[in-house]
Amino acid sequence: MKPRSLVLLLTLTLCLVSCENRRPEEPFNESAVLEVLQAQEDAWNNGDIEGYMAGYWRSDSMRFAGGNNVSYGWDSTLARYKRGFPTEEAMGRLSFEGVKIDAIDRSNALAFGRWILEWEDRTRQGLFTLWFRKIDGAWKVVHDHTSVGG
Repeated sequence: MKPRSLVLLLTLTLCLVSCENRRPEEPFNESAVLEVLQAQEDAWNNGDIEGYMAGYWRSDSMRFAGGNNVSYGWDSTLARYKRGFPTEEAMGRLSFEGVKIDAIDRSNALAFGRWILEWEDRTRQGLFTLWFRKIDGAWKVVHDHTSVGG
């Protein structure tokens, strides 16, 4: 066998072996990210702040930016929500509107939309941009930048 033929044969063999061992990557699944947002909305409207926080990455590196404040960590974000919304009545009714999901790659996505909180006597709303990352098979918010518009 000629050296050139041997190299070609070895290259094809290596490719076949590596291709057999490679699992196909899952395509980006927009509905999986939307399901996280729906679960957060449902948890909030049931007075369940911990359930709402299940959509966030449980890490000290998770970042929340709102107004002029930035906080880091799942625990500090939970504490902030509990201070701001100490009762189910104080939580109001949450809805997300106009949500647009942009895939960055198979494991990262941005969600942009409007949040609306309604109580009997008032309404507050604003915009959000959420960076979602697929961590251990689950989509989690790793960065939340939320504005209040009124």
